[in-house]
Amino acid sequence: MTPIRVIYLALALWGAVHPMYWFVTYMRETGTGLSGLIGAWYVNASTTGLTWDLTIAAIALTVWVVTETVKRKSWINLLAIPATFCIGVSCGLPLYLFLRSR
Repeated sequence: MTPIRVIYLALALWGAVHPMYWFVTYMRETGTGLSGLIGAWYVNASTTGLTWDLTIAAIALTVWVVTETVKRKSWINLLAIPATFCIGVSCGLPLYLFLRSR
């Protein structure tokens, strides 16, 4: 495995674990679960702006993944889409780069 692939994989793992740690910590502290977490994303203009920023980035990444996957016929790359929407762009983007660099 090339050094850049190792970096992409490490970033994907970090992008999965680190944000999830904070999400779980928040949900435990407040006891509100997923609905409380989602509600916190819209608590003020700053968090709403960040939420929309990441949503637009996730949609752009999805369009790119689908376009490149159809062109290259490398269907495993589609794993980046659920990683993006279930975990976050911080996991989905480096995962896609890792898969694409095979």
